[in-house]
Amino acid sequence: MNLIKSLIIIFSIAISTVASAQEDETGKTADNAGGKQQNEPSLQVFSKFDFVPGEKVLFFDDFSGENIGDFPGRWNTNGSGEVVTLGGMPGKWLKMKTGGTFYPETGKGFPENFTFEFDLVASFETEPGCIDIGMYKSTPDEAMDGLVPGEGGGTCRLEGHSISIFNWKEGNYAGIENSTDNNYYFEHNNNKIRISVSVQKQRMRLYVDAVKIYDVPRFFPEGILIDRVRFALGSCEMEGYQPFISNFRIAAGAPDMRNKLMTEGKLVTRGITFDSGSDNIKAESYGTLKEIAGVLKDNPAIRIKITGHTDSDGDESSNLALSKKRAAAVKTALAGQFGIDAARMETDGKGESQPVSPNTTPEGKANNRRVEFIKL
Repeated sequence: MNLIKSLIIIFSIAISTVASAQEDETGKTADNAGGKQQNEPSLQVFSKFDFVPGEKVLFFDDFSGENIGDFPGRWNTNGSGEVVTLGGMPGKWLKMKTGGTFYPETGKGFPENFTFEFDLVASFETEPGCIDIGMYKSTPDEAMDGLVPGEGGGTCRLEGHSISIFNWKEGNYAGIENSTDNNYYFEHNNNKIRISVSVQKQRMRLYVDAVKIYDVPRFFPEGILIDRVRFALGSCEMEGYQPFISNFRIAAGAPDMRNKLMTEGKLVTRGITFDSGSDNIKAESYGTLKEIAGVLKDNPAIRIKITGHTDSDGDESSNLALSKKRAAAVKTALAGQFGIDAARMETDGKGESQPVSPNTTPEGKANNRRVEFIKL
């Protein structure tokens, strides 16, 4: 795990549950507690990252619409938690108190191919506790504190010096138990990490930041259609351990970018994301950019137009300018990081003028924040 250790960034942040984050008209979060701002990883750091999120956002929550101190309205728990801010970290976070189980109330099942992602900050004094990330088919009468709830599924456990997985069916372990020894979670005390999971039928891939930890072809028991993702904190409690999550997103589908662009002539992606109110591309966009660059390299004769779109938050003219800047940033990344000839790419931006979903829900806004590639 030398690659994992080489990614470690050491610094401290001050955690504040008192100060509230206020958003300006463009949706950019203000610095809230005077803490040290965490340096975001660059695209190059994620150069081996091949995760590509699903095409359509099914559930999204960054807790921006919640009041500080409240439990988020679209989540359920048998424990307690609250929305807080963290010094030096943008946005709002769900503080999950140990001993409880937490899950988003998505309202419906997921397709057989889907992805989910979230940011995680874990704070601890000497040793971290663990957090179980369960993915399974639920039942109406299941106990929230059950280790293997519902009809069947699988769990990824982040703890101390290891990341482990196990699966089950009808309350019994189904045969896969494995543990990967590494210190990544342990050594990132008070630092944000990105967890990304891809599910394709029975197959599960787990990424921690830029590193693929697991790729298991038969992880989920056959015939299980997942409809719940949950976090459980009761398995290995440690004094002083406190996890926080934010920017939780579930998306449907396994994008076929080559077919979309070459056959249909248009590719729409929500896998290229940006800092709020900015044209700075987030590092976790690398997998999507890499896939698009691969299509362009394999078809050197085609030219494309890159068009940015935003949601309706903020001023209309500012959103238009921002969408144009974001399209230009994608062009720069494809040229600079992947060697695509800049002369093959045009850019444009439509701001909030062409929504594909109502801007009345977090999911609708997330689907409207997109980048389109049109074959010329």
